[in-house]
Amino acid sequence: MQFKERLQDILENDPLGLLDEKPKASTVASADERLLASFQEINEFYMHKGREPQANGDIQEHSLYSRLQGLRKNPLKREALLPHDEHGLLAVPEIEINSIDDIFADDALGILDDDALNIFDTSRLPKETTMPGYVAKRKKCKDFGEFEHLFKQCHSDLEAEKRKLWPFAKEQQIDKGLFFILKGVLLYVADIGERENVKGKVNARLRCIFENGTESDMLLRSLSAELYKDGRRVLEHEDMLLSELENVTEKDKESGSIYILRSKSADPEIASIKDLYKIGYTKLSIEERIKNAENEATYLMSPVNIVTAYKCFNMNPHKLEQLLQQFFGNSCLNIDVYDQKGKRHTPREWFIAPIEVIEQAVHFLISGEITDYEYDTRTKTIINRVQE
Repeated sequence: MQFKERLQDILENDPLGLLDEKPKASTVASADERLLASFQEINEFYMHKGREPQANGDIQEHSLYSRLQGLRKNPLKREALLPHDEHGLLAVPEIEINSIDDIFADDALGILDDDALNIFDTSRLPKETTMPGYVAKRKKCKDFGEFEHLFKQCHSDLEAEKRKLWPFAKEQQIDKGLFFILKGVLLYVADIGERENVKGKVNARLRCIFENGTESDMLLRSLSAELYKDGRRVLEHEDMLLSELENVTEKDKESGSIYILRSKSADPEIASIKDLYKIGYTKLSIEERIKNAENEATYLMSPVNIVTAYKCFNMNPHKLEQLLQQFFGNSCLNIDVYDQKGKRHTPREWFIAPIEVIEQAVHFLISGEITDYEYDTRTKTIINRVQE
């Protein structure tokens, strides 16, 4: 029998399938897999720390910071990773140009990262530009006396807790007559110019008055970008807050109240839990609703303190209550309570979350923005589902 025939005979008579083994797939990761894995490390850092990696961190954090900056500057890599950008880390905020440092910081195309000759290579420059005709700069506010009393009143309201500070979430929150804190300085939006839609983005020239007696005519999107990085929102005065959010008039019908309570239980298992609050709803007065709390399992068989309450108009309060409880569902208290007859109950309206976070969620709910956010139990903060 010739060699080829013998080999064929061997291959055809392999009852144990010893010769059927296929070559193993390569264990070497593809370029796309390596790119995704490198970005997932940044995602995991954000989930653990609740912030982006910074340049002044340790060696590992600085490495992640440099990697993130590189990804932001590479349009192809950014596009490939956007489906996995669950925290909006690849968003490149618009930077207001005030100095040489700002020019280098806003070098999205990376043309300043190469040698000097590449500065004259215009092949990568966009054909159009949306840069303003001039750059906004701060200058002395000549009529500051007309605004000074507003700043004093705002500070007084904050001290008396008639106003509160909230994270800045989106540029639509910037409006005439509102206060913000930018890099620790209180500012007042005195006026908003004509809004223009440029490539799907709304922009406008603002008049911003700062409490230090200066003013700026920065762009709306420039202010928004700065507030994302280092800013806070100052809520309206408490007497106007619900009216502002809900457009309440004398014709609107009050439908009940959402309330937040703190337990006064002496049970060590309950008393030892930090940031434990109940979110509930009632059509009665809250004092009437909780007067028998120590005898009701829903109140953990103990007295409670009223932390805050919100009147609801033209809404389905039961639905709002359910949405809030779903929003904080992952932080729901899981404990058994026994009533005076020994019957076991498992209350489902107590949640473990900081009070400022719960209050923030209530306001997002009333304003209709609640679906844009979710509660992160690891960082104990509210985060955007999808960054703009």
